[in-house]
Amino acid sequence: MAKTFKSGSREDPWILKTPSGSSEFVAFRDESVSPPALIVQVRKTQLRYHLRCIDDLHAMLKKHGDWMLLGSADEQKPAAEGTVEEWARSESNPIGGWYGLKKGLRGRFAMYVPPVLKLLGLAEVEENPRNNRMRAL
Repeated sequence: MAKTFKSGSREDPWILKTPSGSSEFVAFRDESVSPPALIVQVRKTQLRYHLRCIDDLHAMLKKHGDWMLLGSADEQKPAAEGTVEEWARSESNPIGGWYGLKKGLRGRFAMYVPPVLKLLGLAEVEENPRNNRMRAL
């Protein structure tokens, strides 16, 4: 993963890699939008997630207490049971559904949010070619 000490603002975004290491992306916080968002830029595609997903995911992982599969999937595909991706879509999570904010681009939460938690020192994330897991620190 790329090491960075940037602020995570639009002007000073984080430069990260997906857990598999196959793609680089940019992420930053934007509290000026409603609701506040974690914005992920992957080439020309911009994904947006509720900003609170960082704290909510960390709290869920702490409660879970062990490694959890990421299970990243596009919005149109079902998320595997018991994965971070499933949790990010579940009616039982703190927001009662999708953390993704842009219809059609609400998936891939488990691809882009875990590296942010790792950078912030909130989680450990495996970096294998496939089937990665994460756990809270």
